[in-house]
This record gives sequence, structure tokens and C-alpha cells, in this order.
Amino acid sequence: MTDPAWRPSPKARLLWTVQIALAWMIPFVAQIVWAALDSAHRGWQLVVFLLTLASAVLHIGVVPWWRYAVHRWEVTDEAVYTRVGWLAQESRVAPISRVQTVDTDRGPLERLLGLATVTVTTASSAGAVQISALDLAVAEETVTRLTRIAAQHRGDAT
Repeated sequence: MTDPAWRPSPKARLLWTVQIALAWMIPFVAQIVWAALDSAHRGWQLVVFLLTLASAVLHIGVVPWWRYAVHRWEVTDEAVYTRVGWLAQESRVAPISRVQTVDTDRGPLERLLGLATVTVTTASSAGAVQISALDLAVAEETVTRLTRIAAQHRGDAT
């Protein structure tokens, strides 16, 4: 299988950066609570803080760029192709004849950045195929195109 042709929006890197940074807020808040409640272990608190900070900086600085380099998608008249991941990578091919529904999803951060996720539900035990972090106009065009192509393939999607 050749690599799918298209990347997500360049704004995907910002989306993933913000999502990761928000997730790192949990350990930092926990450490603030620990520091407020326990003044006897300042040395250990500093060590844990520095390790957490180094991990967060590495995670925030590397993962969004790596994911952007890996993520690809393509829609042809025959199938939907995706490749996602960063450490564990997954490639999926969903034949158009198996497409059951095509939806868009926009969380708060995606709406703020003008992005959307296209979800292609298929008659597959592997679950839906998601094309994430697309510019809204590209997502809407993709849904329209997939709907048109799927209507031409009048299979029973089972």
C-alpha cells in the first residue's frame, strides 16, 4: 500500500500541542497541591517537578511534529485510506462499498482553530475510520465527496 497523499491541516500541530499541554496540567496541579500540603519534602518535590517539566517539554515539543509527519489520508473512488499514530502507527483502508455513514465532529479546540474530524463508519469490526484535524472547508468537501461516491456504490455495506 502506498502512503495516502494528504496531510491534516498545518494547524493540527497547534491543536495537538494544546491538547498535550492541557493533559500535562494534571500532574503539575497535583504537584502544586503536594507542595502546599507537605513542606517537609521540598527536595523530592523539586526533583519530581524537574522530571515532570523535562518530560512535558519533550512531549509537547516532539509529539505534535512527529504526528504531523506521520498522519496522512486520502479518499479515492475505491476506498478511504488513513495512516495515524506516532509511536504505534496504524494504516487503514476502508473500501467505499463498506461505508455506512460519514460524519463530522468539532470539539471546542477544533472549533476555535477552524478544524474538524471526519468519521467514516464502515461495516467493519475494526471500527470507524477517522480523518482528524482537517480544515473545516476540506472536511465539508470530503464529506460531500464521500457521500457522492458511496451513493454510486449501491452495496449493502455488510
